Amino acid sequence: MIIAVAGVAGTLGGSLLTQRASERAKRREIGLVRDHEEVRENLLLRRTCYVELNRDARQFTTALNRFLHVMQERRVEETDRAELDEAKRAHRDTYSQAQMIVPDHVLASASEVNKALSRIYGQVKRLEREEPEPGETMAAAFRAQAEVWDVLRVLRTVLRRDLGVASVSGDDASAHLPAQLADPRRRR
Repeated sequence: MIIAVAGVAGTLGGSLLTQRASERAKRREIGLVRDHEEVRENLLLRRTCYVELNRDARQFTTALNRFLHVMQERRVEETDRAELDEAKRAHRDTYSQAQMIVPDHVLASASEVNKALSRIYGQVKRLEREEPEPGETMAAAFRAQAEVWDVLRVLRTVLRRDLGVASVSGDDASAHLPAQLADPRRRR
């Protein structure tokens, strides 16, 4: 009788152990799938943010260039101001979103672009009001606006690298990022 009870208990115990092991394996598998989905969703969110950040920064730069040309060629109209302010607003909103999503190394480059665009915007608006600060001229504003493209190229490279779509090479513009950020005159 003891042998029979031990046999039945062993059979039932083995079944329970097998079932628990199977449940643990299934929970691990579900956890791995969830982790994989979370990583994929995070990558998709970053990619969408990066596309918008790149697009809106480039459109703001283009709007600044257009506004400078308008100031040089004719009197600025309200529609010109509205277009520039809309590009600025779009960039500000996208940059604000990026501040909450992107890793620190990407945010550093995005911040440099944002600072450069804000400086130029301020300069352009002071020139429009005919209240420039010392050294602020149309020629200086055009130069500064043209130099933003270099900072944008660095940002684009950093974004692509973070997404894993750009190779890491020594002759890449972002390889010289600290020197460029430390001394903007080196970008000329």
